Amino acid sequence: MERASGSKHIGRWGKRIGNVQLKTNIFSILRDNGLSLPMVPARFTVAGLALLLAVPAMAGDYQLGPQDKLNIRIAEWQTVEGTFRDWSAINGEYSVGPAGTLSVPFAGELPAAGKTTAEIAAAISETLQRKLALSDRPEASVEMVQFRPFYISGEVQSPGQFPYVPELTVLKAVSVAGGIRRSAENGPQQDRDLITAKGNYDIYDDQRLRLVVRRARIDAELADKTTFEAPKEVADDPKVATIVADEMAVLTSDQKKLKLKLQALDDLKSLLQNEIESLQKKIVNQQRQVDLAKEQLDSVGALAQKGLVVQTRVLNSEQTIADLQGQILDYETAILTAKQSISKATQDATDAENTLRSSLASDRQQVETDLKEAELRVGMQKGLMTVASDPATQAAMTNSDQPALLYALVRVVNGKTTEVAATEDTPVLPGDVIKVKLAPMASQ
Repeated sequence: MERASGSKHIGRWGKRIGNVQLKTNIFSILRDNGLSLPMVPARFTVAGLALLLAVPAMAGDYQLGPQDKLNIRIAEWQTVEGTFRDWSAINGEYSVGPAGTLSVPFAGELPAAGKTTAEIAAAISETLQRKLALSDRPEASVEMVQFRPFYISGEVQSPGQFPYVPELTVLKAVSVAGGIRRSAENGPQQDRDLITAKGNYDIYDDQRLRLVVRRARIDAELADKTTFEAPKEVADDPKVATIVADEMAVLTSDQKKLKLKLQALDDLKSLLQNEIESLQKKIVNQQRQVDLAKEQLDSVGALAQKGLVVQTRVLNSEQTIADLQGQILDYETAILTAKQSISKATQDATDAENTLRSSLASDRQQVETDLKEAELRVGMQKGLMTVASDPATQAAMTNSDQPALLYALVRVVNGKTTEVAATEDTPVLPGDVIKVKLAPMASQ
């Protein structure tokens, strides 16, 4: 009964919530998660509050849905031939359909809604191997190309649908939508300028942070290192640990891919070398048979000259010698072909290493260019924030008893639509609808 009472009156933040311990726990959870307590309408229940607190955990393992676009690449290591085969007929971009399914050639319709990219990759590999009766399972790589959009409505300059980007927050979404709608009721225009500048600053500063860590990862790969640490200039940032982990996954993947390819080429060279040794032994045995056949021909020839044996015996011996010598030539040709294959495998190994290094060097140059641009944009947004943050604007935005804006998130979870109060720092997920409205005090 206490829990039901707390759920019934959770919308009345200024009153007791039935059970004092429940109220204390809710405020403790908010404080421990670094969340403020916005004006919450009565329709927002305890379930909605739980959804708000669970958002960061949900965002960590992205689940696919309709309108998500994926890039799918499939490759197969053919054990018998010792080569890689790229499935160019299947590789490309795919979209999750309205029914939550993914249509892949040869694999058919695959359920995608609610699954991660790793689960989709595993499903594609298993389905292709089963349907095509392959001895070796093909490897599928699935990566996000474009997230499904988010939506924003209310007191923003350009409400509507916008492409989703990782680590999007309510404040960043408002910035993408052009900031607060221009109106005499919205207070000084500096408010809008400050919110827009701060949202852009957060976006560009996040880009700068990621580029700095990416540059460190590329430098580590070029130096043949298996790990790297965050640069000192960004080591204190609370987001750097997650970014370093993401880049470490890229480093490990690149090195593992190269190692597997080099190992496959080494195995191929060992196999070819064993084949050469076997052929050389066959040539020795074959030459011994040729020598014996020649001795027999000499004996038969002498008898034929004396008329003791028919001439066909001589012809048969000569034919046998010719056949044996032809087989020796075939073995020598096979040895030459195997040696050429060994040389090609050695060249392929060198090319694989050079290609990776060339790609890393190109990425390094691009990162430097992007980093300089991000730093310039960060500096520009800092200047805009300084201009917008005059005393009157700061007083209007920080000294009010209530926030100037109220935010709410509408999200579908397990087939149910839930609306929950949000703050500027609340994470936004693909498919979310953000409602922005003026607080009663700000609209007066």
